[in-house]
Amino acid sequence: MEIILRAAVIFLFIWLATKAMGKRELAQLSAFELILLVTMGDLIQQGVTGDDRSITGAVLAVSTMSVLIVFTSFVSYRSQRLRTALEGFPVIVVRDGMPIDNALRAERLTLDEITGAARDQGIDDLRRVRVGILEPEGKFSFIIDDGPIPQQTSGSQEESMN
Repeated sequence: MEIILRAAVIFLFIWLATKAMGKRELAQLSAFELILLVTMGDLIQQGVTGDDRSITGAVLAVSTMSVLIVFTSFVSYRSQRLRTALEGFPVIVVRDGMPIDNALRAERLTLDEITGAARDQGIDDLRRVRVGILEPEGKFSFIIDDGPIPQQTSGSQEESMN
């Protein structure tokens, strides 16, 4: 019974830790962070099973985690409110070609990360982006206007020259 309780506590802790890390950090792990993640897995295993090295202990721990994963998936499917709490929600980071500073700060994103993600999707200029969204899993989605690039109205070089 102790292993089941430990597995449930670790499951909750991992969920809280991943929420605290943020979407973007989890979507783009560096090599060092990947190594730390593997190391954390070993530490988690030790915390869940303690001194128990038996097959029964391992089966109980994995079964508990699996049941909790299925349970959270079911709860997410049945309730929009709990889905948002468990999985997160999309955040609009660009609207009408302009980055939304409050959203960038809240998600700890830089303008370079946004423009890089846009370039990865073949978008050469943020001014073409009608809406840019940071999805719950940390990926970007962009909806673009295919027309000519609109002229920026504030802070452009032409205005500063006049």
